[in-house]
Amino acid sequence: MIKPFQIIPYPFDAQLELTLLQQQRDYLSWPIVYFLQDKKEAYVGETTDMVTRMKAHLKTVRKQQLQSVALIRSELFNKSATLDIESNLIRYIAADGQFDLQNGNLGISNHKFYQQKEVYWELFRDIWSELRKMGIARHSLEHIDNSDLFKYSPYKSLSREQTNGLKMILRCLLDDRAKVSLIHGGAGTGKSILAIFLFKLLKTDLQDFNKADFDESDEELFQLVEAVRQKYGDLEMALVIPMQSFRKTISKVFKNIKGLSPKMVIGPAEVAKQKYDLLIVDEGHRLRQWKNLAAYYGTFRKVSQQLGLDELNCTELDWVQLQSVKSIIFYDEFQSVKPSDADKQRFLDLQALESTRIERLRSQFRVKGGAHYMEFVHQLFSDNNILSPKSFESIHYDFQLFDDLDAMVKEIKRKDDSEGLCRMVAGFAWDWISKNDKSLHDIVIGDTELRWNSTDVDWVNSANAIHEVGCIHTTQGYDLNYTGLIIGPELDYDFDTNAFVVYKDRYKDKNGKNSVKDLSVLKNYILNIYRTILFRGIQGSYVYVCNDNLRKYLAQYIKTPSIEDKSETDYSITDFPSENSVPYYDLEIAAGSFSELQQAEHTRYIQVNGITVDPAHYFACKVVGESMNKIIPNGAICLFEKYQGGSRNGLICLVESNDFVDREFGSNYTIKEYNSKKTISEEGWEHQEITLLPKSTNENFQPIVLRDEELLDLKVVGVFKKVLI
Repeated sequence: MIKPFQIIPYPFDAQLELTLLQQQRDYLSWPIVYFLQDKKEAYVGETTDMVTRMKAHLKTVRKQQLQSVALIRSELFNKSATLDIESNLIRYIAADGQFDLQNGNLGISNHKFYQQKEVYWELFRDIWSELRKMGIARHSLEHIDNSDLFKYSPYKSLSREQTNGLKMILRCLLDDRAKVSLIHGGAGTGKSILAIFLFKLLKTDLQDFNKADFDESDEELFQLVEAVRQKYGDLEMALVIPMQSFRKTISKVFKNIKGLSPKMVIGPAEVAKQKYDLLIVDEGHRLRQWKNLAAYYGTFRKVSQQLGLDELNCTELDWVQLQSVKSIIFYDEFQSVKPSDADKQRFLDLQALESTRIERLRSQFRVKGGAHYMEFVHQLFSDNNILSPKSFESIHYDFQLFDDLDAMVKEIKRKDDSEGLCRMVAGFAWDWISKNDKSLHDIVIGDTELRWNSTDVDWVNSANAIHEVGCIHTTQGYDLNYTGLIIGPELDYDFDTNAFVVYKDRYKDKNGKNSVKDLSVLKNYILNIYRTILFRGIQGSYVYVCNDNLRKYLAQYIKTPSIEDKSETDYSITDFPSENSVPYYDLEIAAGSFSELQQAEHTRYIQVNGITVDPAHYFACKVVGESMNKIIPNGAICLFEKYQGGSRNGLICLVESNDFVDREFGSNYTIKEYNSKKTISEEGWEHQEITLLPKSTNENFQPIVLRDEELLDLKVVGVFKKVLI
């Protein structure tokens, strides 16, 4: 198959101009993307005049050290295409971690190009695969999508309101009367990304910004950045993150971004060590005060006294303002989850000062349910809510209420197999008894036994996280693909008062309740905890509720997993064959990526009365996952006809491969619509390419495309006939 693009490498030296004139004559004025590199550094660009652009780069001191250039050209390229490919390459190369990028980030902040994946995404995927073959890229796109380095990369396109917030911050830095920029923003509004973007913006060499590609708003932003640089020179700045776990994660991100250092990410107590031109505080709602500090009491007292403050009346918010000429504070009152968090009134007082500038972020970037879902959850977890008693509906977001905890745990694990980054999270309603005895289980509900997180630092990314349960303190600030939430016995609902009820004795976070005398205050913290956890999941959230009344309340608004009604035909499963039964194999076939290697250790039989079948030619097994949900519901038992030969194009097929172990999309079984392309020669025909197509309401599922040696061990096991159960 002829590729729709070519990647041509050349030495990046004085002979390059002549080489291009001789070998790229037809593309000298054609839109291209290029990749400059040496062993450690790289630069991604696009141009419609490759010779002029390369000559300019060869005159640039920083780029003279680069050794080779790879030109990416295609007949499909136009200006929008190359801008899109360039943008994606910058983001994914930066997150891949093999190269430090020389690119400044303003060049992709406000380009007027199409970023929808459906436009050039398939072309980009193929280009990325070729770059992996060439050793330029290392990881799969799927792996990078789930990485923190990608999620928090400063090489992001900013929304209009984020750009407005950025300009407000820069104006604040230039305004001698302004001291604080207070940025209000709910979960998923891009506060962390904006904080990191600003850091990279103020630490990047401005000569790498391509002014020619800016629109008017970009030019204004560029001028503001230059003015800040001229006023302050090299700013002494730090990013303050109150939560230790999230701070550790962002430190790793900074380590992999050129121009940034992990030392720039600090805890609140570290601000006492020196004065700063600028302190940026992410998750400002978690800055602490003198309440329920446990082991942190000593540090809090020491720092407060060192700064000349009364520890009983000051907060870490005061520390930040005292130690910085300017400060930027990102804040969400609904993510304050314990009494040690600085009171809301402190932020209201700060907001009222003439020296404070205020901006609000409202657009939703994390949760695919969008603002509709966010508003729904806020209402749902409020007393006397005004919601109509009907289930939340969204084609973009999977929100379900489970009656069976074990079923929810299994579903989260299935989602983790197919999507990655899916975790169980619970309210703090169980003691952490497994901390000192790994043989014990912390959360025991019916026959389901679970343990709390075995680490409290970067738990979300830890090796055993899928088999454990996190809490608010190990998940706040993180993104997940799916969240399985257990609402504990500390929260209930009273239908007489139409209000939530909190049982203080069942809430096990001692530092979260000991100083609280007013139950309404504790209730507000607990409701904030559950709201915050429900805002972690990008694609979906599943919920299990311990108390009956609360489950009954939520069941009015959250749908339960769909169970297909049995038809009049009886499909009983037995251990022995009978008349009109077919083998039922205890395999769980993935309607997603290839499932893990399985063996049918015990074959049972399913009786299909009312359907005439030949057991020698038919069999049944369970299909799990959502990639075929337009036709096959998740968890359905399906009837298959054993493949006997003939064309499979357009048919839904059960496919097996023994050659995909440890490849990027797993192994061994999957079910998809089968499509193939063949080539015919004197020796007969052979497959050129096989595409396994999903049929799902979730547009994120991508076709699996197999070529060359990937086809050798591919085997069609059966052809889908119908859903039985």
